[in-house]
Amino acid sequence: MPSYSFTVNGRKVTVDAPADLPTLWALRDKLGVTGPKYGCGIDVCKACTSHLDGEAFNPCVTPVSEVEGREVTTIEGLADGDALHPVQEAWLEQDVAQCGYCQPGQIMAAVALLNRTSNPTDDEIDEIENVCRCGTYFRIREAIKSAAKRM
Repeated sequence: MPSYSFTVNGRKVTVDAPADLPTLWALRDKLGVTGPKYGCGIDVCKACTSHLDGEAFNPCVTPVSEVEGREVTTIEGLADGDALHPVQEAWLEQDVAQCGYCQPGQIMAAVALLNRTSNPTDDEIDEIENVCRCGTYFRIREAIKSAAKRM
């Protein structure tokens, strides 16, 4: 079985896996990184949203062979030690989470947006396609705006 080496949350890792194994399963099953959630497996719900070389990506549809030599960041790698990322802080302050299942993906998508634009419009925020079954979209928008002011 082939091996793939890449960085996850600042740590070099190597996994033995078939080339077409979704990165989500390499993260969760082989490396124990459980922040990215499995929702649909077809790039629709985006519960697994993480970053690949600083850009949002969905590991449920990205083969592990495509992350060879690259850097993957999940929700676990977002904080700096005990210091939360400004988006995580805003999420808490705006009381965004209800069930919490989609929140890691939502937060990672929000960080990617704020890395692209420091003052996103409502339309740009609405382009985040992560599904929240609890319907906290208004609070998500407010948290993103709050985080934008801090960053």
